Amino acid sequence: MSGAAETEQAASQEESEDESEVLEESPCGRWQKRKEQVNQGNLPGLQSTFLAMDTEEGVEVVWNELQFTDKKAFRAHEEKIKTMFEQLVVVDHPNIVKVHKYWLDIKETKAQVIFITEYVSSGSLKQFLKKTKKNHKAMNARAWKRWCTQILSALSYLHSCEPPIIHGNLTSDTIFIQHNGLIKIGSVWHRVFAKAMPPELCSPLHAEQEEQRNLHFFPPEYGHVADGTAVDIFSFGMCALEMAVLEIQSNGDTCVSKEAIERARHSLDDPNMQEFILGCLLLNPDKRPTAHNLLFHRVLFEVHSLKLLAAHCFISNQYLWPENVVEEKTKELDLTIVMAEIQREGRSPVQWRNGIYPLMNFATTRPHTLPRSMSQPPEDSQKAKTPTPEPFDVETRKVVQMQCSVEWSEETRQWHLTLLLVLEDKLHRQLSYDLLPTDNPRDLAADLVHYGFISQDDCDKLALFLENAFHKHQSPLS
Repeated sequence: MSGAAETEQAASQEESEDESEVLEESPCGRWQKRKEQVNQGNLPGLQSTFLAMDTEEGVEVVWNELQFTDKKAFRAHEEKIKTMFEQLVVVDHPNIVKVHKYWLDIKETKAQVIFITEYVSSGSLKQFLKKTKKNHKAMNARAWKRWCTQILSALSYLHSCEPPIIHGNLTSDTIFIQHNGLIKIGSVWHRVFAKAMPPELCSPLHAEQEEQRNLHFFPPEYGHVADGTAVDIFSFGMCALEMAVLEIQSNGDTCVSKEAIERARHSLDDPNMQEFILGCLLLNPDKRPTAHNLLFHRVLFEVHSLKLLAAHCFISNQYLWPENVVEEKTKELDLTIVMAEIQREGRSPVQWRNGIYPLMNFATTRPHTLPRSMSQPPEDSQKAKTPTPEPFDVETRKVVQMQCSVEWSEETRQWHLTLLLVLEDKLHRQLSYDLLPTDNPRDLAADLVHYGFISQDDCDKLALFLENAFHKHQSPLS
């Protein structure tokens, strides 16, 4: 028995080593494709998805291969393909699976786009709901609200881009959930790519709607009229319903019937939740609410006044705090402690507890421009490995003359420093800076040495000069 166990363990170890074997590298050498294939839900159009390693960050990522058989047509639309992937690379939101990099791989027999995406190891929302249903009869209301808020935050971001990005493929198979409860929307690239590509290049793309079991996620107007953001709202409404009831029963492998959807909707006890979902599933796309407006629906948006005041105070004065203050303070919090309580006769008391409230989802909507010039360039097969950043040059020349002015800006409500330095070789340097309440002359002088604007020998002299200037102008920093 012992020998058999050792043999089985050795075979398992050998298989694990085979899966971690590096099959291929990106042109820059940063991304290493492994033998192990992964399933990131149902991502239409992908022939192959492999686990890969980001050698710079030390994290696992997904190596995606999108193949094209018509090499001539691919060449004709090469620039268009590059433009679309460059737009996707600059899409950056905590609830959207990140596209890190892409490059084109053109060989004699085939052409393909290889792109690297964030790896979500915890599985799809559909898988999670199936596991939950085995142990619970209904979804926890707080978890449902938290997930809806995250999905809507991602959709609001996509829809506010210029031009708007329509997901067009939102189902419980393309939404992922991590172990910490963070929601990630995947397959964003597919709709952008499929809509813009000519028919001769769309052959490898198989739309999610073709699968009968997911037809109910798509609105009646889908494929008949020009797509708008309302398509995603309908799909989100169906996801919200499925999350609330854990599963919408279908007849085997066939599509979910209208009767099954009606039964699921009527099974909801909360009238606000019913109204919320019904608004998303309206047949007229013009009457469906926007993702941004849904974030403020009473079923989701609830901010106690004390939390709201504290959040505004923190945001207005965040320059007074270290960058990691939220993480450090959160570690110290005991989320079970009741901070305040209001007794109510005949009813349970209202309690306030510790916690960080996620207000960032509810900021005023504004367009996110995705210009090509801002995006990362595609991988260059001739490019060397990512270079190490050059250190700052050390300044050795002495400062022979210093002048400065400190003025109060009514617009920014800050003191503005303008500093003129003349070096021994007659070089003039003019520097300007908006002073913060935490700044002091010695730290400012040390920063100028660090960034190579003055020599170390002039550090104390400049610090004394700034201190005298602040006293003269009655700056609070003095």
